[in-house]
Amino acid sequence: MNITDVKVFLRESNQLKAFVNMVIDDAFIIRNIKVIEGDNGLFVAMPSRRVSSGEYRDIAHPINTETRNQIESVIIEKYKEVLQGALSSANEGTEKKVKKPVDEPAEKQTEDVEEKPIEEPVAE
Repeated sequence: MNITDVKVFLRESNQLKAFVNMVIDDAFIIRNIKVIEGDNGLFVAMPSRRVSSGEYRDIAHPINTETRNQIESVIIEKYKEVLQGALSSANEGTEKKVKKPVDEPAEKQTEDVEEKPIEEPVAE
């Protein structure tokens, strides 16, 4: 199995950190994988739905530990990369740009303008 694409959609939540879409072998996509902050750190929750008993069942999930570990490590690595990029972008926007102080403008100079009287229109 080759994970060919991982897209991370960050969330601002206490526990839910992101939704992830993962493509396998450029042929199969799994949507709505969750990155969750648990008591022991980040973990990946596969997409699930609620069944009639009220419990949640995975819609798609790895069958063995090796595959689960591979998926989890790729997703968490990509999550951290996207999060770091988002934090860097946010920090760039908040940096204060210091400009050189501008000298106070010289006293406003006025040009001598010759005033011309307004001529009244001549009635014909």
